[in-house]
Amino acid sequence: MFDLLKKKLSNFVDKLSRKAKAPEQEKLEQAKQAPKQISKQAVQQAQEPTTLQKPEHKKETISVEKPLLEKREIKPELKAPSKIKAVFRKEITLKESDIADMLFELELSLLEADVNESTAKHFCEEIKKRLLADKIPAKDVESFVKKRIKEILRELMQTEQIDLISMIKSSEKPFKILFLGPNGAGKTTTIAKLTVLLREQGLSSIWAASDTFRAASIEQLEEHAKRLNVRLVKHNYGADPAAVAFDAISAAKNSNIDVVMIDTAGRQETNRNLIEELKKIARVVNPNLKIFVGEAFAGKNLVEQAKQFDDAIGIDAFIITKLDTDAKGGTMLSLLHEIKKPVVFIGTGQAYKDLQPFNIDEILERIV
Repeated sequence: MFDLLKKKLSNFVDKLSRKAKAPEQEKLEQAKQAPKQISKQAVQQAQEPTTLQKPEHKKETISVEKPLLEKREIKPELKAPSKIKAVFRKEITLKESDIADMLFELELSLLEADVNESTAKHFCEEIKKRLLADKIPAKDVESFVKKRIKEILRELMQTEQIDLISMIKSSEKPFKILFLGPNGAGKTTTIAKLTVLLREQGLSSIWAASDTFRAASIEQLEEHAKRLNVRLVKHNYGADPAAVAFDAISAAKNSNIDVVMIDTAGRQETNRNLIEELKKIARVVNPNLKIFVGEAFAGKNLVEQAKQFDDAIGIDAFIITKLDTDAKGGTMLSLLHEIKKPVVFIGTGQAYKDLQPFNIDEILERIV
C-alpha cells in the first residue's frame, strides 16, 4: 500500500515538473528553428528576380570652416619690482624678465605665420633691445608695448614703395612688366587680375605668352584673354620666349597700347637653363618692372626662390597670391626684411577683382 502511494506521488511530481518546463522547452525549440527559417527565407528571396531601385539622393548642406590659427597673446608680464615702480612713478623701464615670456610668444607667432626662423629671431632681438631702452607710461604698459612692437616691425621692413598706376601713366608707352616666379604660384591669373585693375584706371594691356615651356600654359593664358577681350601674342611651344615678348612690344607700339605684360616659364626649383632664358628675355625686353609672383603660404621656400631670381635677374617688386587661404602673411615680412623689395599687391581670391594694394598694417594685425 505504501509502495503504491509512493509511486503515484512520484508520477504526480513528474507531471508538475514537465508542465513547468514546457514553456521554456517550447522557447528553446523555437530558437533552434528560427535560424533555419530565416535562412530558408533568405534563400527564397535570393532566388527571386530583384528589381534594383536607385536610392533617393538627399541634398545636404555641409558647412566646412577653415581651421585658422588663433592669435597668441602678446603682452608683458611685470614682475614684482616693476609693479612696485609702476605704483610710484609715471614712467618705468622694463626688465628682461618682464618681457621674456612675451618675446617667446611673439617668436612663436611669427614662426606660425611663416616668417623665416632667422628673421623671427632678428625681429625679437631688436624688439627686446628697443623695449628695454624705452621709457614706458606706467598706467598703460600693455597697450604701449603692443603698439611699440608694431612700430618696430614696420620700421625693420621699411622699403621704397611703388605706385604702379602713377609709374605707368608717367612713363613712355608701352610700359613693360616682366612676371617671374615658380609654377603654380598664380602668375597667369595675376596677369588677368592686374589687367582688370589697370583697365579701371583707363589703361590698356597686351599679353605676351612667353612661357613656351610648360604644357597648356599658352591655352591657359589664351582663355583668360578671351574672357577679358585682351589681345594675346603667342608662338608655338618651344619657340624663343624673347621673340614672343619682342613681338608683343611691337604690337603694343603699333596699337598705342599702354602696358605689355609678359608671362614667363617657372620651375619648382630654379635651374641654369631657366635663369639664362629669363636673362635673355630681360635683355631683349628691357622691362620697366620685374615682378615676382609667389604664394603667401610658401614660407622659406619662397624666400629662397626669390633670392635666386633677384641675384640672377633682379626683382623690383612682389605680388603675393592666395592670402585667402589659412596663411597669415608672414612670408611677406621675410621678403620685405631679407630682400628689401616692396610688395605692391596681394591676391585674396579667385575672382578677377580679388587683387588689393598691399598694406603692412593689415598683415601685422593678423600676427600681433
